[in-house]
Amino acid sequence: MNFHFLDFVLRTPWALRPETMNAYAAVLAARYGRKMGLVALDDDPNGGARAEPLAARQNAPARAGSIAVIPVRGTIVQYAEQLDMCEGGTTTSSISQALNSALVDETVGSILLHIHSPGGSVYGVQELGDEIRAARAQKPVVAIADSLAASAAYWIGCQAGEFYCTPGGEVGSIGVWQAHQDVSKMFADMGVNITLISAGKFKTEGHPYGPLDEEAQRFFQARTDDYYAAFTNAVAKGRNVPVAQVRDGMGQGRVLGADAALAEKMIDGVMPFADVVRKMQRDAKSTRPAGRSSRANANEIELLAL
Repeated sequence: MNFHFLDFVLRTPWALRPETMNAYAAVLAARYGRKMGLVALDDDPNGGARAEPLAARQNAPARAGSIAVIPVRGTIVQYAEQLDMCEGGTTTSSISQALNSALVDETVGSILLHIHSPGGSVYGVQELGDEIRAARAQKPVVAIADSLAASAAYWIGCQAGEFYCTPGGEVGSIGVWQAHQDVSKMFADMGVNITLISAGKFKTEGHPYGPLDEEAQRFFQARTDDYYAAFTNAVAKGRNVPVAQVRDGMGQGRVLGADAALAEKMIDGVMPFADVVRKMQRDAKSTRPAGRSSRANANEIELLAL
C-alpha cells in the first residue's frame, strides 16, 4: 500500500456499490494507518496477506462442453496491480483476453459470462462492453448474475445477447460516483502542516488537504455525469431500450431483485446457473449439424456452479 495507490482510489470515478467501497475503505484505512504508524501491525488478522492466488483461481476461464465460461468475480478494475485495495477481484484486461481467446477457439460454440461482482472502477469497462457487444456477431454471448451484477458488472453483463439472473440474485446499481477526502483535520491534530507547491492552475484541484471548493466540485460532477452518460447509453444499446427508460426506470441507481429486474427489462429471465448452461446447450444443439453434440456431463455443470 502506498500514497500513489491511495490517490488512485480517491481520484477514480467508481461504478461500484457504495457499501462495498465502505468495506474496502476499512482495508485502506488499516494499511494507510500502518504506514503512518497509527495502527499496530497485529491489528490485521491476516497480517496484510494478499488474496490474489485465490482470486486467480476463482477467475480462471472454464468449459462446459463447447461453452466457454468466463468468471467475472469481485471488484472490477482495469489492470492487475490495481487489485491491492480489493483483496482480489478481476480486471477488464483479463476478461477481454479470455473473451478474445474464446472467439478464436474453434472448439468454442458460445460464451457465458458468469458474474458475481459489486462493480468497480469505470476505467476499461466501456471498452470491454463494446468488445462484448461486438462479439455477439461472431458467437452467442450470454451473461448470468450469480448472484450479483451491480454497477460496472451490470454494465458488462447487459452487453451480452442474453442476460439472466439467479432467483435469489440482484442486478442494477446503474450510476457513477466519486469521493473526496478532506484529511486536513487529521493532519492538524497530528501537528502536520501541508504546503502545496505546483504549476498549472488546476494541477492540485481536488487535493485532500482541505475542503473541495465549488469550482472543483462542479468539474468533478461534470466528469461523473460524463461517465454516467456513457453507462446509460451502453445499457440502452445492450438492452435495446431508449436511454430515458434506463435513466427514469431500471432502479435509478438501486439494485433490484431478480423479479423486479425482469419487470424493468433489465434481464431476459430468471433461472439458476445450471439451467442457463443447459439452455445454451439446447440452443447450440438446435443450430448444430446432425451428428455433433454440445452436451457437457452433469458433473462438469455442477463443478462450474460452485
